[in-house]
Amino acid sequence: MAKSRRRRGGEDGGVVAAVDGGTAELIPDPDRPRGWTLLIDSAPQSHVDLDDPARLTFAYQRRLGHVADLTAPERTPLRVVHLGGGAFTLARYIAATRPRSTQQIVEIDAALVGLVRERLPLDPGARIRVRSLDARAGLARIPDGWADLIIADAFSGARTPAHLTSAEFLAEVRRALAPGGRYAANLTDGPPLAHLRGQIATAASVFPELALAADPAVLRGRLFGNAVLLASDAPLPLAELTRRVAGDPHPGRVEHGRELLDFTGGAAVVTDAAARPSPAPPPAAFDRS
Repeated sequence: MAKSRRRRGGEDGGVVAAVDGGTAELIPDPDRPRGWTLLIDSAPQSHVDLDDPARLTFAYQRRLGHVADLTAPERTPLRVVHLGGGAFTLARYIAATRPRSTQQIVEIDAALVGLVRERLPLDPGARIRVRSLDARAGLARIPDGWADLIIADAFSGARTPAHLTSAEFLAEVRRALAPGGRYAANLTDGPPLAHLRGQIATAASVFPELALAADPAVLRGRLFGNAVLLASDAPLPLAELTRRVAGDPHPGRVEHGRELLDFTGGAAVVTDAAARPSPAPPPAAFDRS
């Protein structure tokens, strides 16, 4: 269990705790009585509203939520693997919107898992299992063809670990997916977008169907930020995904097909031997002043 304490001053009821991956902060949402934002080493990771787990605040989490919504007909239970847990935001969302879904969260930071379980407890009726394992080791335990949806949102600090960026890793993802299943990854990058281009090229070497949802400024290389990569062995619901992403409070754009492959600019497929972590965000990326 992480050792936690109230934030200095203690007036806002926030919590600071040492976890395996650094320093975790739980910041109360001034507009939501049971809303919390999780930060790791000052980088925002997750937002949770315990009173309304179907409410997604961060733009990238809303895009991942759209993917979950479009994976099967409304309220149909899913089998989902979450690589990276954070505050379990997407698992809570799926449990609320698709009751009886069976979900596995793989989160390497056992101290963070303990903090979240203590301070932001899961619904005891939800079918959510949490394993404190490395994401790739946890993925290896998933039976062939088990998952309808695999969501990768795994970071060490603010960077995706190198071994979660390779074609070999994505081959394991595809092995664990059911036919027609979907993989969604939260990626981060900034100009010149070399990491993002390489991740698209790598996904294209494993999956025949791809789409990318992001802020247009990120796609133009003007801003460091998040991009959600979606991949499958079956056609994707591109029209509806595009409509939903464009209609969000922070509108995004969806790229797919030839335009998305052209976006890679000839980037090489990433292998385990050549894999590197995603770029560190610039110092001002998470400025809260």
